Amino acid sequence: MKEETRRAIAFIAAARISDQSGAVYSYGRHGQMSGNKDGVYDHETGAHVSGSGDTLYHYGNNAHINLTISDNDFSGYDYDSSDHFRGDISGGAVNIYDYGEGRYFRYYV
Repeated sequence: MKEETRRAIAFIAAARISDQSGAVYSYGRHGQMSGNKDGVYDHETGAHVSGSGDTLYHYGNNAHINLTISDNDFSGYDYDSSDHFRGDISGGAVNIYDYGEGRYFRYYV
């Protein structure tokens, strides 16, 4: 899965689960995001990601993302990369396991 897709998922999941939004930090990297639980604008890539319910659309990748929230956990599918993902939120950290990459990624919102 592309980094910008994971960033958007982290932002929207955090907004939906814990009402957090703003910037996304990952391993010393800062990505400015604007938006809320229904959509985000990634200032680094200039792409919008929006939707409602479980269905999002990433306008930069021209592909859908399925995002299902359950308590502090989430899971879904990225149609751009054809990869599943799952994650959780703990405090300000958003942990995403990307099945395509076969590893975890941590973001701070």
